[in-house]
Amino acid sequence: MTARIDPIPNEVRAFQGRRAGLVTRAAAACIDIGVVVIALVAAYLGFVLVVFLVPPGGFEMPVPPLWLDLVAGPGTMTLYLAVSWHSDGRTYGCHVMGLRVMDRRGREPSMVTALLRAALYVAFPLGLAWVVVSRQNRSLQDVVLRTSAIYDWDVRPRVGATYTAVATEGSNRAEAARGTG
Repeated sequence: MTARIDPIPNEVRAFQGRRAGLVTRAAAACIDIGVVVIALVAAYLGFVLVVFLVPPGGFEMPVPPLWLDLVAGPGTMTLYLAVSWHSDGRTYGCHVMGLRVMDRRGREPSMVTALLRAALYVAFPLGLAWVVVSRQNRSLQDVVLRTSAIYDWDVRPRVGATYTAVATEGSNRAEAARGTG
């Protein structure tokens, strides 16, 4: 008999599934901003390296145009948030802080909902402050799109309904073939 080790600490089990507050969400947002800044700096340094290596001769540090500065940061942040929320319900910041974004049905948001939520967060970050006055710990973006950021420390992979249905159907076929079903 093997003992099962639960990855969720006893101290946080009471909060599991509840909506997250301002401090936790702000900390996750700061981590996500750091991830995007590091990605953008790495992309810029990669570009500089290519510019340095490709044309032989003199080298001048490339200066991106102002419009690129104004589009790259918010655009990258929006895509990063949307893809992360849609695919797993969490960004890296959410993972570190034990959060997951869910829609009103308790699933990861659709790509459209995740993209709208991300765009609203990037365009209007002060909407997060609504969590302080909301009795349900929801930001303005959550209220508008009917989403929630909940505490979810569970690190085990989640099995989707499609996988379960396919696995059940496959085992039923195998049982029928053996004559045990």
